[in-house]
Amino acid sequence: MKKTGSSLERRDFIRLTGMTGTGLFLGLRSLANGLFEPASLRDAAAPLQLTPFVHIEPSGKIIIFNIKPEIGQGTWQSVPTMIAEELEVPLDQVEIVNSNGAKIFGQGQSVGGSYSIRGHYQQMRGVGASAREMLLQAAASQWGVPVTECYADNARIHHRPSGKSLGYGELSEAAAKLPVPKEPKLKDPKDFKQIGKVVPRPDVPLKSSGRAVFGIDAEVPGMVYASVLRSPVFGSRLTGYDDSAALKIKGVIGTRKCERIIGIARYEGIAVIADNYWAALQGRKALKATWDNQGKDSFNSAAFEKQAKEMSKQAGLVDHQEGDFEKAFASAPVKLEAYYETPFAAHAPMEPMNCTAYWQAGDKVDIWTSTQVPDDIMSSVPAEFKIPAENVQLHMQFNGGGFGRRLVSDYVLDAVSLSKQLGKPVKTIWTREDDMEQGPFRPPTYSALKAGLAADGTLLALEHKVISPSIEATLDKNHDTTKVSKTMTEALGEQHYVIPNLRSSYVYMPIHVPLLYWRAVTSTTLAFSHECFIDELAARAKKDPMAYRLDLVKKGSDTERVLRKLKEVSNWDRKLPAGWGRGVAQYNFFAGLCGQVVEVSKQGKGVKIEKVYAVIDMGTIVNPDTVKGQVEGAIAMAISAAVKPGITFDKGRTQQSNFHNYPVLRINEMPVVEVHILADGGPTIKGAGEPGLPPLAPALCNAVFAATGKRIRRLPFDINAV
Repeated sequence: MKKTGSSLERRDFIRLTGMTGTGLFLGLRSLANGLFEPASLRDAAAPLQLTPFVHIEPSGKIIIFNIKPEIGQGTWQSVPTMIAEELEVPLDQVEIVNSNGAKIFGQGQSVGGSYSIRGHYQQMRGVGASAREMLLQAAASQWGVPVTECYADNARIHHRPSGKSLGYGELSEAAAKLPVPKEPKLKDPKDFKQIGKVVPRPDVPLKSSGRAVFGIDAEVPGMVYASVLRSPVFGSRLTGYDDSAALKIKGVIGTRKCERIIGIARYEGIAVIADNYWAALQGRKALKATWDNQGKDSFNSAAFEKQAKEMSKQAGLVDHQEGDFEKAFASAPVKLEAYYETPFAAHAPMEPMNCTAYWQAGDKVDIWTSTQVPDDIMSSVPAEFKIPAENVQLHMQFNGGGFGRRLVSDYVLDAVSLSKQLGKPVKTIWTREDDMEQGPFRPPTYSALKAGLAADGTLLALEHKVISPSIEATLDKNHDTTKVSKTMTEALGEQHYVIPNLRSSYVYMPIHVPLLYWRAVTSTTLAFSHECFIDELAARAKKDPMAYRLDLVKKGSDTERVLRKLKEVSNWDRKLPAGWGRGVAQYNFFAGLCGQVVEVSKQGKGVKIEKVYAVIDMGTIVNPDTVKGQVEGAIAMAISAAVKPGITFDKGRTQQSNFHNYPVLRINEMPVVEVHILADGGPTIKGAGEPGLPPLAPALCNAVFAATGKRIRRLPFDINAV
């Protein structure tokens, strides 16, 4: 098996956690409210589970455990940096090790919702600060001096008056015997050496040199390969199969039935087992299977869209309301209505789904995979296979992208099931076509909007009605579809516009297709309709779109700050060249807040995206370079979703299968992007990975309107023919 510092073997974990008096091993005690307080492994009085994060060996070796999977968003650097900053040790002197979902590290080891920094900032700093204070006290005691005369720097404790110093390793045993500070003093941000600075990411050299180990790279002695055939029509039942041709292919060992479990759905499949992946794939292609589609082959996108349009006439369940929309709308002298549409979307990470599992004697399972949710793997595998949680050992690898796809563990359960049947290590690999065709997908979202304006253009009333399936309804059998699915009306009541009569509502559409959270979730679709409609209102009021928003926005809000900064950095009032147009949009949601201005130019029958200005509101940041990269990546993904083909269905089947008919943005299509970060060091910390995505599509479509006079209400659109 290939190994890097990214995995922690069971025997190594036992060795480390069993150390007493041989080094400093500091962690966090989990509290009932989901937060943490400092604790140490040797604290026998601790009533709750201890979760170690820092280990300092007598040799001076420092290990920091990273609880957040690295999916390209920079947690391999940012999470350990929060600890290292307070510990006063440069990150390049630290060995970073994945926590691998181990129970001792507690909950919160998954990534999603742009939560890694904003959810753990104070707690991770507290770990480092506690270790620093214990090392300071250990040195002061050894020298017989006041601790106030000592300071930490570069993994050493220094005594100011004498100039003496000791390395952390020399102090680790003595420090480990001290009580853990309950309220360690955190550094003043003005003294930060790493947080808030552009610090090299330690995963980049690994990835650029090919040394990084992803899930798909895992190798276990004696393993076999599996490729699984499933019906292209969701909801079909396997009625039989003939594997005679598959078994004749050199390298094929046999076939096994298996079951994909995703949310409330279970999909039957046939796995071809072989001693190499090519043979498994060719054997799968040779299978002859028969399916009962159970009527699901009548499903198609056109009919679903028509159904949504009809359902938009329903009143819907009220999600959020202020004032009396019906009364205000009825009496408004100017009325405006619009209907917006967005499609299904695939996650399409570069690394397809894969997992290597080894079911061993004693019902013990080792798992090597790329995942966003080690927590889920460590709970779903024991639950599905009725084994103790401690029997599962996860070896978490780097992720070749996630975007929400790796928030479920269907591909992991597949591999574990096959390994249990075969009694040997099994490596399952999805093809690109599997990833595209089998989902899960971002659900399509349809928005019916109404507004009432005064004669002078003042906005009196606004309604945003969402018509869509529910992600939760496909994941949770106990989900109540008679209530508003808050994920599907995400943040509609959280925008900082001051509207006296406001209502958002939801109409649920049943569906059998597997759905899942996509980067920035439903804000990616609702921001498009909501911010484009705000532009329509500005046009009807004959006002500048930026000025209209600034008049409408709550004074003193974060949104106002973002819009004013955006107006400044984009030089909004300057005259553009002939044939150019600019558009603006913002969206405030659970992950954070970002505003964007897009400039386009007419190019024949279409338009070209010339430049994107982005202002993201962060509060506090760990690495500004990572934030900029995340915003740039989100913009690239958003452009793809806006102007490249979406996922469509016909005869129950996904029509797109690979990047030839579900393309992503090419490098020559990427516009110039200018990112500005609002980070005043305040107490509110916001996310970086997702906020950059929602504003792009509406800002782009608003720019197209400014340049061409054509209003876009349906995504995707052909940017070469608008």
